[in-house]
Amino acid sequence: MREYRVSRGVALRAFSVLQKDGVAEPVPGDRWRVVRAGERADRRPLDERIAEVITTEGLEVGAPFPSASALATQFSVSRPTVTKALAKLEAAGVLASAGQGKVRTVRAVPNREERS
Repeated sequence: MREYRVSRGVALRAFSVLQKDGVAEPVPGDRWRVVRAGERADRRPLDERIAEVITTEGLEVGAPFPSASALATQFSVSRPTVTKALAKLEAAGVLASAGQGKVRTVRAVPNREERS
């Protein structure tokens, strides 16, 4: 808004028009995202998408889990965002953490019923 010297109201009206045209969409946190033509985005919560890594990579109980940095790169999100999602999976009993600097391991393989 500062760069183009427009008010917040003008920017919100512009994004609502873009939303009607299917070019922009709202995201959590009062932000907007431009939708690229032909782009298909996964709208599931991050913890569900990370839990799916266990099944897609064929990880078994006790197997080391990818690091937060590797997952942040894979899902194109910040590392703190991944850390929050991993904490949810640890609370759900899917992952086990050995502490700071240690490798997380798979505690349980999630089924579809558990993730819904």
